[in-house]
Order: sequence, then structure tokens, then C-alpha cells
Amino acid sequence: MARKKDTPQKAALREMMGNYLKENNVKVKDGTDVNSIMRDMMSIILEGALDQEMDEELGYSKYDYRNKETDNSRNGHSQKTMHTSYGDMEIDIPRDRKGEFEPQIVKKYQNTVTQDMEEKIISMYAKGMTTNNIESHMRELYDIEISDSTISRITDKILPIVKEWQERPLEEIYAVVFMDAIHYHVRNEGRIVKRAVYIAIGIDMSGYKDVLGMYVGQNESAKFWLSILNGLKNRGVEDILIACVDGLTGFPQAIEAVFPETEIQQCIIHQIRNTTKFVSYKELKPLMADLKRVYAAPTEEIALAELESFDEKWSGKYGSVKLFL
Repeated sequence: MARKKDTPQKAALREMMGNYLKENNVKVKDGTDVNSIMRDMMSIILEGALDQEMDEELGYSKYDYRNKETDNSRNGHSQKTMHTSYGDMEIDIPRDRKGEFEPQIVKKYQNTVTQDMEEKIISMYAKGMTTNNIESHMRELYDIEISDSTISRITDKILPIVKEWQERPLEEIYAVVFMDAIHYHVRNEGRIVKRAVYIAIGIDMSGYKDVLGMYVGQNESAKFWLSILNGLKNRGVEDILIACVDGLTGFPQAIEAVFPETEIQQCIIHQIRNTTKFVSYKELKPLMADLKRVYAAPTEEIALAELESFDEKWSGKYGSVKLFL
């Protein structure tokens, strides 16, 4: 019986499967039987789709020779083993005499109906797994043998794409460019080491945000940022109106050396962090509450008044507010 939300196609399929289960005495509790049914269903669907692709390729359906307008024709089938989450299954791939048929539902060298295998390998590689680990993982999880050379060939595919993205031309002027580094741990030659990823994010004059570049270095330094800034200039950036950076020593000087007219704005978060260095832990919460009123002020006049009040309250213990900001 069809359910209320079933489409006509789903209702027909539900009735067909119900009859199939009854006629073949399938034990629903037995996972082996269910897996076998799923494999049979997938193979039928895939083979049907492949036959339709061949009809489209040749321009006529099987035995419909009156509508044949090509000198190419069908040439039987070849069998292929596909790996699925329900186990391996055999499907018949149609062939043509000229060898021009390129199926899309199951591509020529594809041997799995799970998610794209190359994407899985690249994802594991990006997360720091070695080619040996990837090979073992694919064998244990999918029972698929993939050599180190094949994995290296797949991962090497992304290198030209990354290089092209890193060297693409940029806008001449950016309203704001945010520059910071993210520190993370990565496996390198069998050891876990710390690396810094330098990230430059720009907002162009139309208000659109774009990642200008991402670069991996040993650790964050003004010298490395200088090389990145020169790289941005070589890619077409002529001026940056505002550069938002942290308090890294030498960073403002590196920016001024490449873009002398750029206004440098230190990140508020880093300014607040610098403030807390001078404050005892027990007074940290009340001081931060007062400082928040300065940064959250709706206008410059109110902010200056709050800053004056903050200075009067706390300068007796920690000196002038200039020591904080």
C-alpha cells in the first residue's frame, strides 16, 4: 500500500520490492540477504543507465536500425567489478565498435560507486597522511589496492592548481587587507612539528572579500611577511588603504617598505591582549568591563570620554592608559 507522501514512482517501487521480498523469502534480519539485494538493485540501475547512455551516443535504441544515422554500432558488453559499501558487484558495460563511447555514470577507470576516490585520497593527503598510510587505509576500508605511485600521481594533480591560484593577478587597490598567521601542527618526516600559515584577506573597492594568498612558513616573522607583501605587489597590487595586523615586531615597518601610504590599524583583539599583560588576575574582569565601553562606544566622542574615565580609574594602579594601548 502506498504511503501518503510517496510519489507514483516510489509507490510502484515499494510495491515491486514488497513482492520481491515475499517471493524470494528474503530474511530482512539477515544483513547478507539485504546487502545482496542492494547490490542487485544498484547493478540493474547502473546497467540500465549505461544502456541509455549508449542509446544517446549512437542516436538510436537497440534493434531500431531504421533510425540509425551512424556507421558506429554496439559491440556487446564487458564485465567490470565495482566496489560498493554493500560489497563487490559485477556490472556489464556496453561497448561500441569504434571504441568512442565514454560512459559518464560509471567512468572508464572508475571501480567504485562510493564518493569520488581521488577526492578521498587528496583529503587524506591534505590532513597529513603519508602515501603508505593512505594505501593501508584504502585497503582496510574499501579492500582496494592502490600503489604509492598512483597516490602520488593523484595528489600531484592539485599542485599546478595551487600554483596557478597563488600566482593569479590581483586588483590594483584594496580598501582593507587583513594579515595574520595561523599556527598548527603537521607531520613532517615522521615528526610532529609546528608550522605557520600566513593568510592575507583583502576587501576590494567594491566591497568583495577575497583570499589573496596562503603561505606556509616555519614560524611567523616580519621578514617572511615582507616577502609576501612584495609578492602581492608583483601580482598587481599598487596600494592598500588600510592594513589590519597584529602586534608582531617589525610588521608595520615591513608594510611601509612596500606600501608607504598604507594606514596601519592594529587588531583590537591584540590590543586588548596587550592590555591584560599588565593586570593582576583578580582585577582582570572589572578592567575588561571598563575597557569594553571604550571599544563598543557608538561614536568617537563617547569613546574618548570613556577612555578618559578609564584612565582616571586605572592609571593610579597601572600608570597612564598609554601603557595599555
